Amino acid sequence: MGEPSVTLHGFNNLSKTLSMSIFDICYAKTRAQVNEYIAYIDEVYDADRLTRILTEVTEMIGANILNVARQDYEPQGASVTILISEEPVIAEGIDYHEEPGPLPGSEPARDSVVAHLDKSHITVHTYPESHPENGISTFRVDIDVSTCGRISPLRALNYLIHSFDSDIVTLDYRVRGFTRDVHGKKHFIDHEINSIQNYMSEDTRERYQMIDVNVYQENIFHTKMLLKDFDLDNYLFGHGTDDYSPTVCTRIEKALKKEMYEIFYGRNLANADVPSG
Repeated sequence: MGEPSVTLHGFNNLSKTLSMSIFDICYAKTRAQVNEYIAYIDEVYDADRLTRILTEVTEMIGANILNVARQDYEPQGASVTILISEEPVIAEGIDYHEEPGPLPGSEPARDSVVAHLDKSHITVHTYPESHPENGISTFRVDIDVSTCGRISPLRALNYLIHSFDSDIVTLDYRVRGFTRDVHGKKHFIDHEINSIQNYMSEDTRERYQMIDVNVYQENIFHTKMLLKDFDLDNYLFGHGTDDYSPTVCTRIEKALKKEMYEIFYGRNLANADVPSG
């Protein structure tokens, strides 16, 4: 639960940063299918959709948009910059654990975004990647939500996870700096946290296998997430399992799982090291 309300001396100087890398994996057999997949990603995650996601995030964390600049690139990619100012909508003594942040309730957005708050920023960038030999394409989204004062980027956590096709997610949350109360006492954090999972909705925690690596004394928290359910049909771009023989399906599934586990564990794995479940 949140700390008791204290009277601060001046502005709350604590900086809170949530960094996310979200990975979407698919199998695209031919070069034409790979090109179609990249074109699909570029269309679905264009600057308009990124702007809508950042607008939702800005509202969730309690800030105001001052200005929007956005650009779609050729042959692919997009950028958005949103200037926002902090809004005094969070009352003294707020309980950050009152409830997890909301899930997507409207059509979201994606691709490559930078949003600046008056003392903070939000950035989103996308990275499509593929290799011609194994047919696997990986789409990565990097997101940073950094705030100052009492507003918290954790309010947007669940919305962001559910706004993308998130097979693997790596999360880092850090609180930096300090603020003082009127008696001169330093406060290095203004809310209770022992894991980023504290701020996830129940359905998010149920859907993912998760590992934590936390450095509590430094207010650094790290969580890795891997989607539990695997349905091969969800990973075959432009095709289904009926288009392949059972032997080929088994080979593709093993290759996809190898890709996912390597990203999750952050190292290359031998085929024998890939879990079969």
